[in-house]
Amino acid sequence: MKLLFGALQWTAFIIASAIVVPIAIGQSFELNQTETAGLIQSTFFVLGTTAFIQTLLGHRLPINESPAGLWWGVYTIYAGLTGTVFAAYGETLQALQGAMLLSAVFFFIFSLFKVIDKLAVMFTPVVTGVYLLLLVIQLSEPIVKGVMGIGYRQNDLDVPVFLLAAVIMLTTFLMSKSHVPFLKQYSILIALIGGWILFAVFGVAKPPEHADKLFHLPDIFPFGVPLFDSGLIVTSLFITVLLIVNMLASIRVVEGAVKQFEKLEERKRARPAGFIASVSHLLSGLLGAVGTVPISGAAGFIQTTRVSSKKPFLLGSLIVIFISFFPYIMNVFASLPSPVGFAVNFVVFSTMVGMAFAEFDAYGKNEAGRVRFVTGIALLAGVGVMFVPESALAGMHPVVVSLLSNGLVLGTVIAIAVEQIQLRKKKFDNLVS
Repeated sequence: MKLLFGALQWTAFIIASAIVVPIAIGQSFELNQTETAGLIQSTFFVLGTTAFIQTLLGHRLPINESPAGLWWGVYTIYAGLTGTVFAAYGETLQALQGAMLLSAVFFFIFSLFKVIDKLAVMFTPVVTGVYLLLLVIQLSEPIVKGVMGIGYRQNDLDVPVFLLAAVIMLTTFLMSKSHVPFLKQYSILIALIGGWILFAVFGVAKPPEHADKLFHLPDIFPFGVPLFDSGLIVTSLFITVLLIVNMLASIRVVEGAVKQFEKLEERKRARPAGFIASVSHLLSGLLGAVGTVPISGAAGFIQTTRVSSKKPFLLGSLIVIFISFFPYIMNVFASLPSPVGFAVNFVVFSTMVGMAFAEFDAYGKNEAGRVRFVTGIALLAGVGVMFVPESALAGMHPVVVSLLSNGLVLGTVIAIAVEQIQLRKKKFDNLVS
């Protein structure tokens, strides 16, 4: 029973964390209900399968996959370019299927030639701490807006929804700090289900969408045969590099979270994870899904629930794969009120600020100046671009837009670059002296 509850908790968290992206992409490309349902199904099948294989053969950590925000950005950009770069939405989606397949090739090459291992060495505690702070800052806007009900039933503050979400958020905090083991371990599951019921009782929950089929396997090339566009080759290469940065950060963060609750064997995780990411993007290209990436939110989940075992996570991933074959069940989970998910995620991600400062505490007083210098530059650049309006980047190449519109990745890359320069300068000064 304990294993089942833990698995269901992971299942609910995985779905709540990932459901927004395929729905939003479906809206961007004006997909009908059946096509959007197919995109949701294929995406969840891929993320469930990838997470399961990663935990067994890849990084071997309980890290849930989610549609990559970088790919979401690329989809959104190319949806806007339809009519200029590509003639119709269908042709654009065919080209994006090709981009996924190209990314799979790049992941494989970077893993084969151990480029990923070289990048992994650069994820020092200060880089990880900066990444965590940027992650919380970047997610604070959508989470707070979601808790306030903005965009759920209306485009401004929804007072009834906000009050209900606040109750769920407060209850989740209390359960996560409870001395009752059951409440502490299953606080997320109780909050998601209880919050759903609360929204239904007050009449603000939405009914699940109708499903045309009882059982359905994901379609191969649902948008047609992939197209390989020369412009998307460069975009795929750049996005793959940034996804590797994101993946390595998530591995580093979750590894630290797991170590707080159990002894973890030391092993090289980056290269195996890269090979599995290649398989993940191959599946995404074949099934028309959105490319996935391991997300750092798993660390917050583990911190909140104190459940670091891989068994519940593996079973939860299998449940996600299973329900992806049943459109109606998928639609039921997809109807979870988004403010409930945002309220729970507020609790999960708030714990990650403490993890960031714990990373900085790993340095002694002699390193304090360097750590502050790296952190200051990375935060200023990363947070700064979060306030740049999308309209200011209109007309630029998608590669440039992908970098300058993502403060998390830009700030992390700058943190890596600045620290490496600092370390090389220190090494040179020691040689000279």
